Amino acid sequence: DEKESDTEDSQPAGFTDDNAAWLKPSGTAPKRKLPLDDDESDDENDDDQEGDDDDDSDASSGEEESGSEEEGEGGDSDEEMGIEKKSKKLEKKQKKMLAEADKDMKLNMQETEKFVLPSGQEIEKEKSQPPDLQIIQSRIRDVIHVLSEFKTRREEGRDRSHYTDQLKRDLCTYYSYNEFMIEKMLNIFPIGEIVEVLEANEVNRPVTIRTNTLKTRRRDLAQALISRGVNLDPIGKWSKVGLVVYSSSIPLGATPEYLGGHYLLQGASSLLPVMTLAPQEGERILDMASAPGGKTSHIAAIMKNTGMVLANDANKDRTKAIVGNLHRLGITNTVVCSEDGRNLPNVMKGFDRVLLDAPCSGTGILSKDPEAKTRKDAQDIQRVTHLQKELIVAAIDCLDASSKTGGYLVYSTCSILPEENESVVNYILKKRHVKVVPTGLDFGEEGFVNYRENRYHPSLKLTRRYYPHTHNMDGFFVAKIKKLSNDIPGQEKKKKKEKS
Repeated sequence: DEKESDTEDSQPAGFTDDNAAWLKPSGTAPKRKLPLDDDESDDENDDDQEGDDDDDSDASSGEEESGSEEEGEGGDSDEEMGIEKKSKKLEKKQKKMLAEADKDMKLNMQETEKFVLPSGQEIEKEKSQPPDLQIIQSRIRDVIHVLSEFKTRREEGRDRSHYTDQLKRDLCTYYSYNEFMIEKMLNIFPIGEIVEVLEANEVNRPVTIRTNTLKTRRRDLAQALISRGVNLDPIGKWSKVGLVVYSSSIPLGATPEYLGGHYLLQGASSLLPVMTLAPQEGERILDMASAPGGKTSHIAAIMKNTGMVLANDANKDRTKAIVGNLHRLGITNTVVCSEDGRNLPNVMKGFDRVLLDAPCSGTGILSKDPEAKTRKDAQDIQRVTHLQKELIVAAIDCLDASSKTGGYLVYSTCSILPEENESVVNYILKKRHVKVVPTGLDFGEEGFVNYRENRYHPSLKLTRRYYPHTHNMDGFFVAKIKKLSNDIPGQEKKKKKEKS
């Protein structure tokens, strides 16, 4: 009986006051840390040892206080204090090692950041040999890196022009541009962005199509093409008629929908000028340079075949493409003619709206015309800008300022050069009674007001620029201009003198 009672006492059922002491966490004892090897504590510096002496004195006072307690509990606290000392030593050691590693890394970075430009002999040697594109690519990256923080990273005795000249040479070699084109690109874009710009010009833009709303809706067209194995999506929230095609198992120019005039193959950027023009039903509209008819048919579709559209192109052979597209798409309100755009004010005036998608250098569509990278020069730009200024004056003269619904000109180019864009619009602001108005497009970058030594009218901020590397469409420029008066500046004074 005594044995049975002993066993019952030794196995308490559940939680009782007998085992309450060891179940409660100790509030006085410090948190336990992982034990350390003795070897690690021997490698500390003198500073650490001084700190350890303080710790030892604290530990000894702790030991004296714990001596009054029971022997078992005192042993535990001594052990814990020893572990805590070792833990502190390890933390100090780790912090010191991290600080040294950071210092070494910064020193190494400073050593590697000092890029050395090739000498004159090395440059001549490179010219006599086939270019090593891998070396050139890494050098382009290094030069851009130096130019981004020139004061701290430059080589002594070298100024900024040495680095920019080297960058121009390397970019010309690597991307196959002439010096004129690279210089223009560097004038427009920041140096840190230039590689991204040139890389974007090496890649074709996505294939896009425009729904002909005279014959179908975009949703119905998308379903029909998807059923034929075409992978596509809406072009974006900004357009209700555009579709971007990722892949197709059939030629997009030979589907029954294409032949039936349900859609037209057209670049995404070509939708922007017509959206900016915002034609109204019943208006008289002029498209001055309309071949092959993509923008003309878009205007006619928005007008729902009402009013009248005059589709002009100076090249008579190209008007055949306009006629073919108009017939296929079911356009019935358009007249096609071939006349030099500069003479159009003598042929017909009084239009409500005019679209001038001017002939240009094509610097926004280099992915379609790679030869332009080496073919274009300053004379080409000067020649085309002179033509553009003549055309924009003629376009304004064709407009009717007293139109109840319009009086607007949209000027657009597939160029990114300010000489062909902001300079031309700035020119017409001085030559005629006009003003720049908002395009109505909710995306795109603002036009330039300051470009190198040029200072343009502040309203040119309302124009819009589009780039391949930022908007994934052809480089484009769009400006909307309102005609304020049919009078021509300078001629008013002559008329007054003649009357008097």
